[in-house]
Amino acid sequence: MKPEVADIVRLPALRAAPLLLGCYLTRVTPAGTIKVKVVETEAYHQDDPASHSFRGQTARTAPMFQAGGRLYVYFTYGMHYCFNIVTGPKGVGEGVLIRAAEPVYGVEIMKTNRGIRDINNLTNGPGKLAQAMGIKDTGLSGKILNKSSILLERGETVNKDDIVASPRVGIRQAADQPWRFYIKDNRFVSKVR
Repeated sequence: MKPEVADIVRLPALRAAPLLLGCYLTRVTPAGTIKVKVVETEAYHQDDPASHSFRGQTARTAPMFQAGGRLYVYFTYGMHYCFNIVTGPKGVGEGVLIRAAEPVYGVEIMKTNRGIRDINNLTNGPGKLAQAMGIKDTGLSGKILNKSSILLERGETVNKDDIVASPRVGIRQAADQPWRFYIKDNRFVSKVR
């Protein structure tokens, strides 16, 4: 049985990341409600040189050092926003990057947000997902899940045999760590090695 989301976000990132697969993220926007199922995650921890928290707490990374259950939103490559679910205890900088999700509800809103019609290319990457969900700045960073415009809900329990662990994508440091998790054969996963 899948643990409750309040229990998942209290776990270390490496344990929480596969458990977040199958959970639902819902965002209430002025255009309407958007809902997606998490199908791909990556774990990051302050002892990990690929993590934003590796060099310690800064104004930007402060949400990662809060107790699990907050959002950490950042801008990358000068053009994309990405978001993490902060996990673990207060004072330990860790979180789970939500890399990809399966559209469930509000698909037309997501298509408008992305400016595309192809559902297969809608949410299959962290920048695409944030854009589809209408995340256009870092204003949600530090906000508490379920007390902001983004809700995390328990979803389907994903069979362990259907979870693939692989090296993370798009990083240079500690790229060989198998801390990326995704649902096998899901068409919305960003990249399959």
